[in-house]
Amino acid sequence: MLDPRICPRCGDLAEVPAVEGDVRLCHRCGHRWSFRRLPLFALTGPSGAGKSTVGPALVERLGGRVTVLEQDVLWVAGLRDDVNGHPTFRGTWLRMAAMVHQNGRPVVLCGTVVPPEFETLPERALFSEIHYLALVAESEVLARRLRARPAWRGWDEPRIAEMLEFNMWLHKNADTLDPPVTLFDTTTAPLDASVEHVASWVESRLP
Repeated sequence: MLDPRICPRCGDLAEVPAVEGDVRLCHRCGHRWSFRRLPLFALTGPSGAGKSTVGPALVERLGGRVTVLEQDVLWVAGLRDDVNGHPTFRGTWLRMAAMVHQNGRPVVLCGTVVPPEFETLPERALFSEIHYLALVAESEVLARRLRARPAWRGWDEPRIAEMLEFNMWLHKNADTLDPPVTLFDTTTAPLDASVEHVASWVESRLP
């Protein structure tokens, strides 16, 4: 599967991919080819809220209908860009998800992201919609979960404080983002209930 920005006929690399319905088109040579423009599901939220715990369980619950991927596996080397919003990292993931979509299954992407970091990128054109569900928790519980993580993960107090600030920001701003972010509080929710909620959220939005 080619990078979805590249025309399979002339090899042109589109800075802004052109999509019309279920067709990709090349502005350079005029070639048109079939393209699955599916919805992307962003399972987001602060670290410690449950994304990495819920994600693997979704594979069992939704296996065969979606592909569940962990965003952090590509947070390496040249993709770890310091630009606000991390456009190199985000754009790479959007291209990756769009390639997976050509196999016919929507992607559930687990990792911290907010709409302005995806919606403004050229690769956004490759998706019919991007749905956002953020797992959140009460600050005290979130801090306790992060402090209990293994030392190699590097959760010192300044980093925890930064994540708690993001958690509070989501609580305050989720409804005003474009598109809005749905919140689910995992403070007291058992794992089974969290998985069921996320799975139902995805299922209700599948094409």
